[in-house]
Amino acid sequence: MNVEEEVERLKEEIQRLGKIQPDGSYKVTFGVLFNDDRCANIFEALVGTLRAAKKRKFLTYDGELLLQGVHDNVEIVLKPTPVPAAAVAATAESS
Repeated sequence: MNVEEEVERLKEEIQRLGKIQPDGSYKVTFGVLFNDDRCANIFEALVGTLRAAKKRKFLTYDGELLLQGVHDNVEIVLKPTPVPAAAVAATAESS
């Protein structure tokens, strides 16, 4: 699995485990992600995948390196997915 695929899988898992926020983002703690059996089976290097997603600006969290135990309560926020311009235009036209 390449990095792009892993980041997409991570986004799906954050949506599964996290709580949706009023702005459309999802919030989950590192401990919840790290201790989830399904995530453990999917991600060989969860911290590396989190860093790759943060670098690509899909999500945010405080700090650079997250460690189990020490950072279990750090909130990871998956940013809301922007609505494609074509979908916005189609919605505007149908109104």
